[in-house]
Amino acid sequence: MTRPRLASAATVLLLLASCVSPHGGRATSEAGPPPPVHPAPPAPAATYANAVQAGVRRGPDVASLPIDPARAGAALAAFRASCASLTRRSDTSGLTHAIDWQPACTAAASAPDDQAVGFFRRWFETAQVGEGHLYATGYYEPEIAGSQAPTLGYDVPIYGLPDDMVSADLGQFAPDLKGRSIRGRVQGGKLVPYPDRSQIEGGAIQGHAPVIGYTPDKIGFFFLQIQGSGRVRQPDGQVIRIGYAGQNGQPYTGIGKWMLAQGMLQPGQASMQGIVGWLHAHPDQAQAVMDQNRSFVFFKRLDGPPLGALGVPVTGRVSLAADPAFTPLGAPVWLSADRAEAAGLWVAQDTGGAIKGANRFDTFWGAGDDAARIAGGMSARGLAYLLLPVGTVERLGDAGQASGS
Repeated sequence: MTRPRLASAATVLLLLASCVSPHGGRATSEAGPPPPVHPAPPAPAATYANAVQAGVRRGPDVASLPIDPARAGAALAAFRASCASLTRRSDTSGLTHAIDWQPACTAAASAPDDQAVGFFRRWFETAQVGEGHLYATGYYEPEIAGSQAPTLGYDVPIYGLPDDMVSADLGQFAPDLKGRSIRGRVQGGKLVPYPDRSQIEGGAIQGHAPVIGYTPDKIGFFFLQIQGSGRVRQPDGQVIRIGYAGQNGQPYTGIGKWMLAQGMLQPGQASMQGIVGWLHAHPDQAQAVMDQNRSFVFFKRLDGPPLGALGVPVTGRVSLAADPAFTPLGAPVWLSADRAEAAGLWVAQDTGGAIKGANRFDTFWGAGDDAARIAGGMSARGLAYLLLPVGTVERLGDAGQASGS
């Protein structure tokens, strides 16, 4: 689903965004006062600008991959839905051109889902970006309590897109900043950063952003913002879907990693469930911890299922988020992972603020308790291979040596 996406240097924003980076386990609330809150450390800069700079080489034959037929059918349907975008948009990874996808997309239009394994073997080859070492987390479609009108206890506003927030395309000012933008607002004739999370929650944008609902659950809403879309259950049981409409341009900080650095959590405790447990157990510190993530997401009501960055619905256990600088959006991806749930064939249909760099993925698990459990504890490592149109690796200058792993 389309989720908050941010950048680091010069507060650069890559339009559209993230997630918690879970590491398994759960937090405890043993005796002793919570440690003090310190400012969040700056995010490290990326090493490579795109996949071509990171290096690309041929991976194993698609025929050697143990593709599950049912999984392949779902992946084919997702790929088919992505083709309209694949065949017209510019690939910022540098790996492909829009025309490269046309043969596979033409074949996908009539390929039966029950013959999907043969389809992928016929039209694709694998490519390893950089060392191929993957790290995959998970996201899902959460549900929180809410009301369309403020009532007793329902006092946390769910904001729509503000009318005073502007976006500047940096590529119009410097060619090397093409594809990057920043967001802010105009004060005294100057573009200044837009208010951060703590300022917004303190009332800094009242009168400038529509309120599309209210929730009593500040912590639940915080994590819904991280996921980027979700369900709001009304007091009468009606469920309203909301999705990503925009983001304030401030940098994203994964509070799980930050809490580990502060000693609030121990290694193995920074799963989503562990973080939520800690925040509920330490209400006096919860707000200060959440404020470390200065990013704030604005929402809109959805009439249908959640949409990814390609503008097509994301599918649980099929769609994943990737960094478009290293993975063409719409491309199939094979994960050879140490977590059985994450292993197999996926399709890159979304992006995320914390999903940056080569072989960094965020797997989507749909809605419900099972999805929340898997996504919240997902932390998979292994090897990743992109499935690209046949002939791509040779065109990029591959020496013809298979990775063999």
